[in-house]
Parts: sequence; structure tokens; C-alpha cells
Amino acid sequence: MFKNYLTIAWRNLKKSKLFSFINIAGLATGLACFLLITLYVMDELSFDRFYKHADRIYRINANIRFGGADLNFPLSSDMMGQVLKKDYPQVEEFVRIYNSNGNKLVRKGNDFINEMNVCHADSSIFRVFDLPVISGDTRFALSEPNTVVITEKIALKYFGTTDAVGKIVETNDNTKTLYKVTAVIKDLPTNAHFNFDFYFSMKNVNYNWGIFLSHNFHTYLLLKEGVDYKVFEKKFSEYIDRYIFPEAKQFMQIKSMDDFRKSGNKIEYDLIPLTKIHLYSSRQYEFLPGGNIQYVYIFSAVALFILLIACINFMNLTTARSAKRAKEVGIRKVLGTDKKDLVTLFLVECTLMMLLSMFLAFGIAYLVLPMFNELADKNMTLHSLFSPVMLPFLICLPFLIGILAGIYPAFFLSSFKPIDVLKGKIKPSNRRFSLRSILVVFQFATSIILIIGTIVIYRQLHFIQNKNIGFNKSQVIIVNDTYALKNNLNAFKNDILKMQAVKMATVSSYLPVNSNRNDNSFSNSQVMDAKNGFDMQTWAVDYDYIPTLGMEIIKGRNFSRDFGTDSNAVIINETTAKTLGFDDPIGKNIYGTYNTSGNVRVPYKIIGVVRNFNFESLKQNVGTLGLFLGMSDGLVSFKINTGNIPELVQSIEQKWKQMAPGMPFSYRFLDDAFNEMYKTEQRIGKIILIFSILAIIIACLGLFGLSIFIAEQRTKEIGIRKVLGSSVSGIVGLLSFDFIRLVVISFCIASPIAWYFMQQWLQDFANRIDISWWIFLLAAVLAIFIAMVTVSFQAIRAALANPVKSLRTE
Repeated sequence: MFKNYLTIAWRNLKKSKLFSFINIAGLATGLACFLLITLYVMDELSFDRFYKHADRIYRINANIRFGGADLNFPLSSDMMGQVLKKDYPQVEEFVRIYNSNGNKLVRKGNDFINEMNVCHADSSIFRVFDLPVISGDTRFALSEPNTVVITEKIALKYFGTTDAVGKIVETNDNTKTLYKVTAVIKDLPTNAHFNFDFYFSMKNVNYNWGIFLSHNFHTYLLLKEGVDYKVFEKKFSEYIDRYIFPEAKQFMQIKSMDDFRKSGNKIEYDLIPLTKIHLYSSRQYEFLPGGNIQYVYIFSAVALFILLIACINFMNLTTARSAKRAKEVGIRKVLGTDKKDLVTLFLVECTLMMLLSMFLAFGIAYLVLPMFNELADKNMTLHSLFSPVMLPFLICLPFLIGILAGIYPAFFLSSFKPIDVLKGKIKPSNRRFSLRSILVVFQFATSIILIIGTIVIYRQLHFIQNKNIGFNKSQVIIVNDTYALKNNLNAFKNDILKMQAVKMATVSSYLPVNSNRNDNSFSNSQVMDAKNGFDMQTWAVDYDYIPTLGMEIIKGRNFSRDFGTDSNAVIINETTAKTLGFDDPIGKNIYGTYNTSGNVRVPYKIIGVVRNFNFESLKQNVGTLGLFLGMSDGLVSFKINTGNIPELVQSIEQKWKQMAPGMPFSYRFLDDAFNEMYKTEQRIGKIILIFSILAIIIACLGLFGLSIFIAEQRTKEIGIRKVLGSSVSGIVGLLSFDFIRLVVISFCIASPIAWYFMQQWLQDFANRIDISWWIFLLAAVLAIFIAMVTVSFQAIRAALANPVKSLRTE
């Protein structure tokens, strides 16, 4: 019997080729989108879950407010981990990871290679994170200075073998250092929130500051079995009273931490589970750009909606074909087929179509996945879908969707009375709000939400890229790692300045994009207390920093070689001036310990106020900043004026090779570095745009199919209207009106939903656009236009048909 059902179902699919093509194409496209988004969501949710003790590892976060500035770091002091392990038995182990520079120059042969994925770590890293070992003993691998653990990839790159234990790695960070390889570990998976290639011993870092108020280390705790981390977090208040408060008293006049808090300040710590860092933490100084749980929710919803749109197409088209299947149902009932068998027949037909669509969807996903990986910056494979968790779901999916999508058409078609059918009394439903209409409204409401969301995302990204950010990011080329030039740095800068295409240059490691950051505490009087103290970014710059980057001095002056006292001067931004509360800050002093040791308060005279510029992501408000005259030799930025960029870069590289032989030449453009900060949003915007277009195409396929069947059902009506003098445009309008009405209803439903969710998304940005009314109008016009184009093709074809032929149609 079942074989007979399959045979009949296959014949029906072959008989209605257009119907089958529209349905299978829509379903396959929807399923392919669903599979790709499922891979993306699975990858995002899988971060750091491969560690043996992943459920017991937590990172310490610091939440500090001082002088009105909020500092939310994934960092703690060098002392905190060891103190917590000593004082609290709940802590089984801790590890610190330090990567202040983020890169090292490593020798290979006669040349040095700039390695970006480097860190210093405690030897306990291998007890907290079970990094898989290829060779060596990780129990003591980093316990001595001048030792390093490398990954399999690096061992092959530098030594041609994974048997590299005992070999020497030479680095050049201002001074030459030799490290002995003590272990080789496997390359970490890409779904890790840190992915280093070199793990240098922490004992090579000058970290013995012993200052509890200094935050420079990523510290991870391995809690013992059964410890509730939320309960353990309450211990941090004891830690603050025991260690932070005595140290804070040395730097400022406070009687208690309560007084400190009453002044609007705070020092708090919390723990974030290792498995949540990627999606729930986007703090400054993260090792790698993280994801966002909101995007996981958004993509999950998009995947579900696209699948629903495809299923709705199937239901609509199947019920629309009811008139063509009515006589078949009537004859089968007369011949003795009961309703149960008819329902089974139609469900088998639906499931067969779903299985064909699923096989086609896997083919589409396989072909598209490389492009999707490049767009999403992932390394996903379809093999992930065949995991023990996902495989049963994928096997059941076509049967589940086939039954759910086919249950209504099956019962609808099998409910026809044979006498009425054979007498031709079965007519399509003309109710204004049939189930079919409701489903079309759902399809287009979803499509309109995606259209509005895409427009808002792209407008926000355009706003970010074109906002007046307080400095000129165009035509600035940055040469990286210029500390490798050593004594030739100034000569290199001056030689490049002689080139006609170069206008100005500045030497500084601090730039208003992803670069070095340095926080210090200051006050507006020699004695710091909880009310007059504030935290400020302190950047070492040279005389040409402000003009080279196109910043604007709005009060006072820039640093000048004519004033020898500028070595103890500071230029502040508008936010700092507002924080200080001075009517005119020029000539006033601020006090800090910048470039000094101990807690002696050193005065710095304010000589200028620079207009606020965004030195962090536009997701944050502009914070307090002070520019100090000093040497920071990591980067040289050149303001250029040329259209022949390749020739200029080649000339700069030639000069570099003359002055730093064997050292890698690396450069970037300031505007590219700026855009890099919003790479995630740009990537998400492109992905949503693509899936929005696909969702609209799938909805249009269904609309196109419906228009074909409705035109067929109204063949005689159209013929009569033409005989009575109706124009082609009138008939097209008649056939299109119902669809346009449904699109308008969809728009009314979709608009408030889209507005709410996009307002929530924009809350992540301190600098954001307003959602203008014209965005909704544009979405409505696009939706109506898309619907009109889809429906009009068949409507015009029906209107141009010969009325005589139409009236003869049975």
C-alpha cells in the first residue's frame, strides 16, 4: 500500500511540473538558509565548550567608576588570583594571561616575522585549560623564565617538525631574548575566545608591581566541584575591604569604602563563565572580537521565519490547487477510498516533496558554504550537522515539516463530498480573510520586518563611517612595529617626510582606533579624595600628533618646541574639561603620577583643550583623555596626499628595508583600522541583507504560484469581463488588488514590531541614528512593488488571453 502511495505521489509531482518546481525550489531554498544559519548559531554557541573543566572556569571582570568615568575591564591585578586561591578554599586553581603588546618579532633564519597571537602565561594555564599536548611536559613547561610553549602550526613553521622541545625561539622586542621550547601543543579550535600560538613564561614579564589597584591581567579561576559562582562572587566584597581599601587610602583621602561609594564611585568584581565570554562580553581589552547573543537570537528567528515562509508557500499552493484535485478526490471516494487513506496519500506526497527539497537543500548549502564562511569569518563544515545531537533532528526534520505543512491541505482536500465534487459544486474560498490570506500576511510581515531591519543596520553603519569623529581618518598610512627601527626611527620618519606625497608625520603608539591604552588616576588638587579624583586615558604623543591626525584645539595651544616647560604640560579633551568643572581650564593644574613612581602627586599644567574625538568604538561615549608630550615608538603615522598609493607604499618599504634589514614591514590605513572596529556589525549587516533577499524571493515564489492558480480559477470571469469591455489594466488591477491589500495589512503589523526590535539593537550604540518615518515608507513601497511585479506577470498574461478561448474553458 505504501509503495502505491509513493508511486501516485511521484506521478502527481511529475504531472504538475510548475507547481512541483515552485514548491521544491521554495522549500529547498528555505531549508538551505535554515541549515546555514543553524551552522552559524551552533558555532557561536560552541565557544570554549571543548575544555574538560569548561563548566568550572570563570574569568574575573572589574567594574570601576571613578570621577564619573566607567571602566569595565576583563582584567584584574597581578595579585588577585593568588590571593583568592590562598584565602578561599573554593578556588582550586588560577591562571593569569598577559598580552600587553599583542605581538612579538620572532626570528626565522635571517629574518624576523611579526607574530600576532602571543601571550605570557602562568604555568598553571595547563591545569586550568587542558590544552592538548603533542610533546613535552606541561606540568612544568612555563615554570622557569625564558621558556615558551608553542602550537603544532608554529613548530612546523619554524622547525619543520612537531618534535621541537629543547629548540630555541629568538624574539626581538627592543632587546634580543632567547626562549627554550618546553612543550608543543595542538592548535586550538577556532571556537575559542583566545587562540594563541606562543605561550611565553610569565616570569619574563616585569609584573611584580604588587598593586591591587592596577588592572593588567586576564585572570581565570577554576572553582571546585559544586561551588556556585554567584555565591562565591559575594566574597569579593571581603577582598575589596581587605586589600583594595588599604591601598586606596594611600592614594586618596577616604575613611571607608562606603564614603568612596557615596561619592558616586565604585570598585566591584564579578565572574563570567568561560562559555559565556564570547557571546556576553564585549569589554575593552578582550583577546579577540566577540560575538553577540542578540545576533544569535536574531539569526535563530530569521532561520525559523524563512522555514515558516517556505512551509506557508507549500500550504497555500496545495490548497490553491484544490479545484484541480477535487475530482480526483471525488472519484476515489466513490470507489471506496476512506478519508484516512486520502489523508495518508496527501501526507506521503507532502513528505516526498520535503525529502526531495532536503536533498537539494544540502546540495545548495554545500556549494554556498565556502562563500558564507568567508562572509561570516568562520570555518564551518557541514559535518557539524551530523553530530549525535543534530543528526536525529535532521532525519526527523523533513518528515516533521512534511506532516506539519501537509496536515491542513491533506484534511482540506480529503474533506470534499464526492457528490458535490462530481457535480462541480466545489469552488475556491472567497472569504476576505481565509487561512490562505492570513498566511500570506505572515509571509510579507516577516519580509517587511527584514527589509526595515536591513535598512536600519545599513544606515547605522553609514552613520558610523561618515560621522564627524573629531579627527581626519582619510589619507593616513600607519607603519606598524617601528620600535624595530631602534635608533633609526627619527631618521626613517624624516626621510619619509622628504617624499613629495607625504605632508606630515607623528610617532605614537596611541591612535583613535584599536591600539595601546593606558589609564591613570588624576585629581584637580594635590590631595586626591573620592570627590576630586577621576580616571583618565593618558597618551604619550609628539609635537605633530594633533595636526597630523587633523584634530582641533578649541582652547589654548598645541605642544610647541618653543616652550621647554611642555614636558610637564597636558592637553585635555572636552570631556575631561567638563569633569574638572573649571570655567577656563587653561593654566590650571591637574595632579597625577604619570611617568613617576610611588604616590607623589605631580602637577601637569593644562595648555590646551582638544575637541572631543572618538578614540573608542562609537558604542561608547567619549571618555576622559589627556595627551602628554613623550616618546611612544610603536607606530609612525604619515599624512599623505597622493593618488598613487602603491608607489608610495613601495618607496616607504624600500626605506624600511634599508634601515631595518630582516625586520618585517607592516602597514595599514587609519580609515581601515577605524572600520575594523565595526567589522562584526558590517558582517552581520551583509548576512541579514542576503537572508532578507532570500526570504523575499521565497515569499514571491509562493505569491507567483498563487497568482497562477487564482488566474486559472477566474478564467471565465476574465473572459466575460473582456467581452463586456474591460481593459487590460482594469483586469490586472482586479487580480492584483487582493494581494496588494494583504501586503498593506502586513505592513501595518510589521512596522511596530520592526521599530521595537531595531530600537533595542540601536541601544548598543552611544552614537546612533533615529529611526525615521521614511524608512517605513520605503519598506512599504518596496514590499508593494515586489508584490506587484510578482503578481502582474501572470495577471497581464491572463488579461491578454483570448476571451473566446477563456469562455470555452471547462
